[in-house]
Amino acid sequence: MKQTAIDSEPISKFDSFSREELVKRQFLLEGEVERLVKKLYELRQIAVTDEQLKLITNEQLGALNEVLYGASSERYKKPESKKRPPLDPKPRIKKPSERYPNVPVREVPLTLSPPPGCGVCGKTMSDSGMTEDSEVLTVIPKKFEIIRYKRSVYRCGCQACMVTALPAPKIVKGSSYSNEMILDVVLSKYCDLIPIERYAQMAQRYAGLKDLPPHSLIDLTHKYADFVIDVYRQIKAGILMARVLNADETPHKMLEGSDKKSWYLWGFSTPTLCFLECHNTRSGDVASDILLNSLCEVLATDVFSGYGKALRVVNLDRSFKKLPPIESGYCNSHSRRYFFKSLKWYPEARFYLDHYHEIYQLNDLEKGKSPDEVIKIRSEMTVHFEAMKKQAVEELHRYPSGLKYHTALNYFVGNYNGLTLFLNEADVPIDNNSQERLLRSHVVGCKTWYGTHSERGAETAAVLFSIVETCKLNGVNPKAFFDQVTKDLLDGKPAYTPLDFKNFQTI
Repeated sequence: MKQTAIDSEPISKFDSFSREELVKRQFLLEGEVERLVKKLYELRQIAVTDEQLKLITNEQLGALNEVLYGASSERYKKPESKKRPPLDPKPRIKKPSERYPNVPVREVPLTLSPPPGCGVCGKTMSDSGMTEDSEVLTVIPKKFEIIRYKRSVYRCGCQACMVTALPAPKIVKGSSYSNEMILDVVLSKYCDLIPIERYAQMAQRYAGLKDLPPHSLIDLTHKYADFVIDVYRQIKAGILMARVLNADETPHKMLEGSDKKSWYLWGFSTPTLCFLECHNTRSGDVASDILLNSLCEVLATDVFSGYGKALRVVNLDRSFKKLPPIESGYCNSHSRRYFFKSLKWYPEARFYLDHYHEIYQLNDLEKGKSPDEVIKIRSEMTVHFEAMKKQAVEELHRYPSGLKYHTALNYFVGNYNGLTLFLNEADVPIDNNSQERLLRSHVVGCKTWYGTHSERGAETAAVLFSIVETCKLNGVNPKAFFDQVTKDLLDGKPAYTPLDFKNFQTI
């Protein structure tokens, strides 16, 4: 391409010209272009008027200016026939809280009115658009409201037929309480351990809801226990299929409605399931009724005679059916506790506490390990148990029965096989603490509501505590589970356990 005179001249040369020199050069350039264009058309023998000549000259000058000063982009914007309405400004995206990222953020602007004056020049200051942010965690008190369902009624012109829209599906048909209200009452008592009477008092104190009848709310918990009974049965079915079971029991007071005041809450559990039953006896028959229909091979308990009786009954039945017997795995936490209680009077107990300290240190290493790795870790505990047994056998005859230290030694030596059963089986726990923790909510709750007023209340407690504690075992939010399973049951879907719910979420 042929280089023009202006193209060949570096731009830096123009930078040294004054404004007047640039204007003078522009006029000379325009005159020269006009002369050259006119001469070109004369040579081509093309007639051109002065007006056409001016138009052509302006076009050539415009092209030249575009080359020198124009933008390189070829973006094209179509002209609009109608003026578009102004768009709403984009909403500002709220940044989540760093400490509580799952909690919604409500932004509250704080401004100065009138705007402040400058401390230097005294002029009125303007908003810079910047903010200095700080966060506080707040709470919105519980709100109660009435939902008025307005069901449309349809009629025909013949006046012979009318149809009313179906009511919303409810847990308790015809109840004056919503599904959300029922779930709130259930979780308040069996998850948060709030007595129903206190729940009614809180509703009056925070929401001004007067005369909320506690007895009606208690009846809602019974109705809901019936509603989710299939969930409870599925938990029991999972317990019966387990190879290793933990078992324990705790007192339950029956305040009225039964001849017996002392009842017991029995618990059977696995690492993912918790099944509770309430009975008016501490007899081993309760455990045998469960074990007779189970596939259990190891029962982890404390050394309570009721479990011993249950295993004798069950193992006799299994011998007739040519099935393997159930073995007893005893709780090392109980054994250690006996030595700890005698330490104040018998310094010799420190020997056993030191060994148990080492054993439990090794036990902490089992988390997240494969069965083979667990067995390898537990093999290192064998030397500690053997040392304790040797020492205990030597010391046992030196202390008369009835003393705390003798009780500790006798418990360890007499139940040694059950205490060490876990060393050779990776799925057998070292103690029964996990099952005892599952009964803790019931024990703490009984300190506030003391017990139940009917056998129906005891059954409801067993059902709802079983589901709530199973949620906790699986790291499932009880409210999320109860909300979803309630919705699904109302939709006619089959029941499922919190363990199933967790698996659904991970798929």
